[in-house]
Amino acid sequence: METTTVRAELPARLFVQMESLISDGWFQDINALIVDALRRLLETHRPELMEQYIWEDVEWGLHGED
Repeated sequence: METTTVRAELPARLFVQMESLISDGWFQDINALIVDALRRLLETHRPELMEQYIWEDVEWGLHGED
């Protein structure tokens, strides 16, 4: 599998939580954790799903209750 290196700045508290998951054995290393997290994010934020949520928000805004 081809890979690309990415540099990112993370809030310290988030990084501590990530390290905890790794030390607890949930992930092999930081790379595995980040790949899994991004894969899950992208799976749940597909364009058609996002469009559905937008239309639901519009419908609520036009006809919903407070």
